[in-house]
Amino acid sequence: MFAKLQLDTHTGCFPLLGSTKILPKTGGVSVSPIEKLEPINKDRRKHKHRLLQTKPIIRDRTTNGGLVHDPASKKHSLVENPDGEKREKSWDSDGIAKNRVSGSGVKREFAVKKVHTKCSTKWVSYGGCIPAIFQALEEVKDLDEAFKPWEDNLNNKERSIILKEQASCERALEIFEWFKRKGCYELNVIHYNIMLRTLGKARKWGRVEGLWEEMSVKGIAPINSTYGTLIDVYSKGGLKKEALVWLAKMNEQGMEPDEVTMGIVVQMYKKAGEFQKAEDFFKKWSLGEVLRKEGDAMNGTTKVEGALNSNVCLSSHTYNMLIDTYGKAGQLKEASEVFAQMLREGKAPTTVTFNTMIHICGNNGQLEEVNSLMRKMEELRCPPDTRTYNILISLHAKHDNINMATNYFRKMKEASLEPDLVSYRTLLYAYSIRQMVHEAEDLIAETDCRGLEIDEYTQSALTRMYIEAGNLEKSWLWFRRFHLAGNMTSECYSANIDAYGERGHIREAENVFRCCQEGNKLSVLEFNVMIKAYGLAKCYHQACELFDSMERHGVFPDKCSYSSLVQILASADMPHEAKSYLRKMQDSGLVRDCIPYCTVISSFVKLGRLEMAEGLYKEMVGFDVQPDVIVFGILINAFADVGCVKEALGYVDAMKKAGLPGNTVIYNSLIKLYTKVGFLKEAQETYKLLQSSEEGPAVYSSNCMIDLYSERSMVQPAEEIFESLKRKRAANEFTFAMMLCMYKKLGRFEEAIAIARQMREQGLLTDLLSYNNILGLYAMCGRFKDVVATFNEMIEASVEPDDCTLKSLAVVLVKSGVPKKAVAKLEVETKKDARNGLRKWVSALSSVVGVDDYDAV
Repeated sequence: MFAKLQLDTHTGCFPLLGSTKILPKTGGVSVSPIEKLEPINKDRRKHKHRLLQTKPIIRDRTTNGGLVHDPASKKHSLVENPDGEKREKSWDSDGIAKNRVSGSGVKREFAVKKVHTKCSTKWVSYGGCIPAIFQALEEVKDLDEAFKPWEDNLNNKERSIILKEQASCERALEIFEWFKRKGCYELNVIHYNIMLRTLGKARKWGRVEGLWEEMSVKGIAPINSTYGTLIDVYSKGGLKKEALVWLAKMNEQGMEPDEVTMGIVVQMYKKAGEFQKAEDFFKKWSLGEVLRKEGDAMNGTTKVEGALNSNVCLSSHTYNMLIDTYGKAGQLKEASEVFAQMLREGKAPTTVTFNTMIHICGNNGQLEEVNSLMRKMEELRCPPDTRTYNILISLHAKHDNINMATNYFRKMKEASLEPDLVSYRTLLYAYSIRQMVHEAEDLIAETDCRGLEIDEYTQSALTRMYIEAGNLEKSWLWFRRFHLAGNMTSECYSANIDAYGERGHIREAENVFRCCQEGNKLSVLEFNVMIKAYGLAKCYHQACELFDSMERHGVFPDKCSYSSLVQILASADMPHEAKSYLRKMQDSGLVRDCIPYCTVISSFVKLGRLEMAEGLYKEMVGFDVQPDVIVFGILINAFADVGCVKEALGYVDAMKKAGLPGNTVIYNSLIKLYTKVGFLKEAQETYKLLQSSEEGPAVYSSNCMIDLYSERSMVQPAEEIFESLKRKRAANEFTFAMMLCMYKKLGRFEEAIAIARQMREQGLLTDLLSYNNILGLYAMCGRFKDVVATFNEMIEASVEPDDCTLKSLAVVLVKSGVPKKAVAKLEVETKKDARNGLRKWVSALSSVVGVDDYDAV
């Protein structure tokens, strides 16, 4: 497996790995120490005599010809001084460089700091002269001085490494310009690619474009990776449109994206949430159709399998990316097809692959498939990592299988994997929302032992856990732990205030608010949640006081502050107070829609103050705030309730002029209005609109139509609506009662009695009006025993009779021969003593009708 060393027969040298230079066959290559360099450190005197040593590099025949440092070596090499003298250099075993100047006999020794004490592991891993160059670039600002020992020996690969590894964009550009300025270095497309990426990551777009133009001037042709780099940096920089321009330029050059560039474009679309475009681009690329002109339609019938089965060999990275893209798009089927194809192609899935598939399947509720994937991992000897277990914990907690989630947490430890912050936070949150206090406290103790920091989201969730569990003392101690640590943010204080406020613990919420105030962390967020807490506790005065104090604390109310207070006051039937804050909100320029106005208008309507509601509507329009269909619906319904036809229809016209379509709420209100004023034609037209709507007419509207038809003895259309409601099982007590009244009015007693029977059978006989209608029907038909039975049923149901009830009962008694004076006396006695009077009515009815006396009264 080891490559054989190739001896250059012409030079007698070994070729230097990765370089065009050669090494002398008989000795190690040494790198001259850097003398008299200008350090970046301002204290130059401190470093005046500081010298840098690099260890000699020799060819190790036992390591595949690699270059290694050999501090024990004492082989010599000759280097040339600037003055032309030959200087012999050697290293002793302690890394001390000893210089002897040939011919003069002058000896000078100096200590040089070892490069490895400061070089990063990555620097050392490059080998050769790279570690020493990086050390010099780190400590020496002047590039001429820093590069001096290697100025004539840098090859293309070394220059690429130097440019790529610069942490600073400016330093990389400075080095790049130095390479160009020296004129002795070849700068190829790879070097330009590196600089394009460096400048793009730093979002130096002007310089990126300048470098692109420079490539064109110098005749350096871009390659596939050049365009891939540009697309990548522009998309990651949030400039998707510009990234697509680079893709278009690539197409114009007749250059088809390679797999890496394709992946970059797909990632760009995925990041933007444009999953269909990502899929389409992959399909076109895999089928060789990327170079078609933009606007050419992609064959919609092309399936994922077709694209995957094309003659394109994909890497595992690409498969993983495609699976993730389909997963984020919620396309489980497509993700599974890609995974299956990956297995068919013999591409070994990695843990990343399985993690993505497990996550996708779990999010789609496919827990059996998750178990199958876990078995597949074991079969392929692909061990789960911490992320695998974190996904499993999260999925099972989400599906309310907390025992399984806990089990996977234990299995993670058994697999010698350390749970990370995500593991603890996920499980802690799952325990907290289930009030699993004991389990949560055990986990907290474990995190404390490991020195892990609980995040604010989990902290507030645990506060809620203690509150929900009824342990206010522990919840407060838990909050105080984080408060006293001094690291809580404004958002965390707000979450804790909200946790107490939602459960009505107003004193604790106030205490958290004070703690936040003591820490000088009050923001509008704390005020908003505290106002909300006061609202929930019905502490309206305190809510207003707190709002009014905001500016004294240097905090200014925002839209949420005003909206919350206005909503609280309006819901508490305090529209006048709400209106005052609404006007302040308007003065502050924070009213951007009609929602706060709608809230207060609705409150005025609820209290029957229609003039105030109408006045506020006019004020809203005067401020050029456009009403929506909900505002119009409230006003139309309000005026419909009181039978104000003109006003209601005026708002209907205003709504039409505003170009707002009617909705079912509006139509139902109009039918209510038309029924009250007897506008049959208008009601019929509106009812047709309701019938054609998706929701259909409300039962109330249908009852209104039956009422209108009944008034006009229009039996057939009334029966059609009645039968339609029965089919939908939507007919209620009032539906049946109106049909009963219509049949009774028309003398169709059999149909009326059938309706009464259906009402009793379906348990729809509960309302006083229904009882009165049935009693009147039975009394009119001479069904006196049914009258007595229904009256007894009414008394048993604790439905208080009224004058209409007694009128029907009087008909029975009079028709049965009881004198009218005696009936009138019963009516008087009932008014004086209702309970005793009703007993006498029952007794009288039972005696004349011939049924047993009912003793329920």
